Amino acid sequence: MQLSNGFSTLLVSILAVTSGFSGAEARPTTRRNDGMVHLPLRAVRHEQRDGLHPHIYFQQHVNHAVRRHARLNGREGPSDHQLRARILRRAEELEKRGEDHGLSKRYWTKGWVQDKLAGVRTGAQPVANDLKAGKAAAKHTKVNEAAFGLGGKKKGKGRKGKNAGAGAGAGAGAGAGAGAASGNADLGGAGFSDVELNAAINGGLTEANQPATDDTLPLDIEANDVGYISPVNIGTPPTEFLLLMDSGSSDFWVGGENCVSQDGGDCGKHTFLGEQSSSTFVDSGKPFGVVYGSGAVNGTIITDNVDLGGLKLDAHTFGVATEESVDFSSDDTTFDGLMGLAQSTLSEQGVLTPPEALAQQGLIQDAIVSYKISRLSDGLNDGQVTFGGLDDTKFDPNTLVTGDNVNPDGFWELPIDAITVDGQDVGLAGRTAILDTGTTLIIGPADDVATLHAAIPGAKDDGQGNFIIPCTTSVDVAMGFNGASFSINPQDLLFVPVDNNDPTGDCFSGIISGDIGGATEWLFGDVFLKNAYFSTDVTKNTISLAKLV
Repeated sequence: MQLSNGFSTLLVSILAVTSGFSGAEARPTTRRNDGMVHLPLRAVRHEQRDGLHPHIYFQQHVNHAVRRHARLNGREGPSDHQLRARILRRAEELEKRGEDHGLSKRYWTKGWVQDKLAGVRTGAQPVANDLKAGKAAAKHTKVNEAAFGLGGKKKGKGRKGKNAGAGAGAGAGAGAGAGAASGNADLGGAGFSDVELNAAINGGLTEANQPATDDTLPLDIEANDVGYISPVNIGTPPTEFLLLMDSGSSDFWVGGENCVSQDGGDCGKHTFLGEQSSSTFVDSGKPFGVVYGSGAVNGTIITDNVDLGGLKLDAHTFGVATEESVDFSSDDTTFDGLMGLAQSTLSEQGVLTPPEALAQQGLIQDAIVSYKISRLSDGLNDGQVTFGGLDDTKFDPNTLVTGDNVNPDGFWELPIDAITVDGQDVGLAGRTAILDTGTTLIIGPADDVATLHAAIPGAKDDGQGNFIIPCTTSVDVAMGFNGASFSINPQDLLFVPVDNNDPTGDCFSGIISGDIGGATEWLFGDVFLKNAYFSTDVTKNTISLAKLV
């Protein structure tokens, strides 16, 4: 295998939440002498847990995406009350139809709803206030929302045995239906994949195969392609932490040994870092804080050794959380920390990101990160993230295009040439898209999203400002960048069925609207990124895309 160097693309594709194992032993890694390292990307499942109706599950992801989009392009987003109100409106509609929405009856009957079910910060609020929604927008912060918008994520860590049942069950389900599901993914038209539906309902991680290439970590798949995570070894002796790899933020942190939850408890059954577990841990005492759309952490800046698949950053500077919101500290949260892979100009900690530090120390040729994000229904489980270059076994080099990053703040953003439906331009010129591994869906201005869906046969408004499309659609929606067109697999346009018992009926569209003030800016999450090889280059401030092989 030859790895293409010289493209600075920050491409660590891990879009999801992942929890670590306490005291987990580090997995052995290898490294070639080509100056690049490949980490496997694990897909993360945001579970449709506790009997939540698919309408509620969908709205959780909409809430996350809308708030994240607002934060990424520097605009005020919807308030917590507005986000809760969207959940409650869907719940009320379901009750009127005699359907169980799955929200906790304890909170529902008392007129309260858990904030984490709404994908917002913790702390219950009266339903009466939520239904008024209000007009106050959440204050914009520099730091972006984490790559998940839900609370209550169950563990599915089958690799090391903890809660292996959940992970193994999901994996078995995926394997059993891989053939049929793969056909759906390739061709469209057969309805929502049984494999994806099983993953959406049961959650957990589907393990990636160990990459055949050196210097590569697997990327496991969370639930129905809603997120991706990767293992990183930290400390002495090295301990494996499962981290959300996020191209839409720039801070790197893990939970600290003295971590407490904002609800007064501990920080859950995760893997923690500190003096007791690592002899190379040094705490500077300097505080940091990061506020995300769905949670917050406070802690201190530390140094310790970090091993990215054989690339060793000794005494690297990052953060440990001493206080976490419940979104992070819950036992059900399936990740130990977050690694931001946008540019360090966004960092609240004021330090280099890992790829920038690797390049500065000469461990990689350029501060490049490249992502290959896998699709559960394909059954390939071949996701990975590469530091220092591009793995040209994952894409067709003849299709590679590179463009200048147009975002002045440090996110990754490209001009959109055109958006087409079945080859017809729908007239949305002059738009740009932030490319974000930490978001599941695609989100755009309401009028643009309505225009796009008007060209999709059978699409209709769901009554909440988003769209439903036939689960059997074979429509070709394509996004143009730098003179190249990238088609979205029809299966990726389907988030979940409106009715789990009718996978050939209607499905919620994975392209949603957000009325957040951005007249021309879109946010492209995994719905798009599963369909392209994606790479970022900090030094050149460029973004590369190519068609997968």
